[in-house]
Amino acid sequence: MITIRPAAERGRTEIDWLDSRHSFSFGEYFDPRNMGFRALRVINEDRVVPGAGFPTHGHRDMEIVTYVLDGAIAHKDSLGTGSVIRPGEVQRMTAGTGIRHSEFNHSPSEKLHFLQIWILPEKNGLPPGYEQKSFAKQPGALRLVGSRDGRDGSITVHQDVDIHAGVLRDGDTVEFKLAPDRHAWLQVARGAVTLNGQTLQQGDGAAVSGEPALKIAARGEAEIVLFDLA
Repeated sequence: MITIRPAAERGRTEIDWLDSRHSFSFGEYFDPRNMGFRALRVINEDRVVPGAGFPTHGHRDMEIVTYVLDGAIAHKDSLGTGSVIRPGEVQRMTAGTGIRHSEFNHSPSEKLHFLQIWILPEKNGLPPGYEQKSFAKQPGALRLVGSRDGRDGSITVHQDVDIHAGVLRDGDTVEFKLAPDRHAWLQVARGAVTLNGQTLQQGDGAAVSGEPALKIAARGEAEIVLFDLA
């Protein structure tokens, strides 16, 4: 079964420096029908004006993954980490027993566009942690960028989840086999694709259960993030 979450039906936070679209309930946006999917709790598509961002704030007991589409994020946290996250890089922050951080658009002139993803951890009370890695884009293929065991050079996420990212050219098709006891969420970050024949546009998401295989075909250039979930 494939259930599409249309981009136009997402929640929205719009203020002078931020335009954020929420696939699931977040902040002041509450939708009891969309509280998350399996361990996936938040997918926010954020656009931040130059020089602005999120001042220092706290999190607990959450795996926070950042995926940059355009621009760069300046990150600082209470662990002493200071970094810049750019397209092609993926960040994982384990909030665990408590962490404070800030995120700002690194550029004084260019907009920032990124996905902020929250995943429920396998257990609460983990030590706070930070990880950031760069992944060379492989057009026409899915690349493992996050996993429970950090295999194949992926970031380590403290949950039974595999995160794949793909950049597809017009006409590219990728197939992904899903184990019988697994579920998937496909997020279209750019462009448009078909998923087992169903069309998804930019910003759309799709919850997948009971499908043994996923066939994803690009309609023009596209970028996708695929979550394989317990």
